Amino acid sequence: MMWGDGMGWGMGWMWIFWLLLIVGMVVLVVVLVKLLTGGESGRSRRNGPASPSGPRPRRSLEILEERYARGEISTEEYRERLRTLEEGDR
Repeated sequence: MMWGDGMGWGMGWMWIFWLLLIVGMVVLVVVLVKLLTGGESGRSRRNGPASPSGPRPRRSLEILEERYARGEISTEEYRERLRTLEEGDR
């Protein structure tokens, strides 16, 4: 026995197929973008960890200077930590 216009139950469930197809395409695009850009960490998996001589020491120096300016550390401690940071750059 045919219901409605003769399409049966199959056409009623077709929206699930299209929904799964769209979700699958979105997931595929996201995965491809992550693979091509090296993931969310900002560094490529092939190149390994970021170089220690990059922006990290500069930020460490800024934090040290901010702490010294706020009075959180003494002049002696500031100089000692500054020396340690400079030794790490070499």
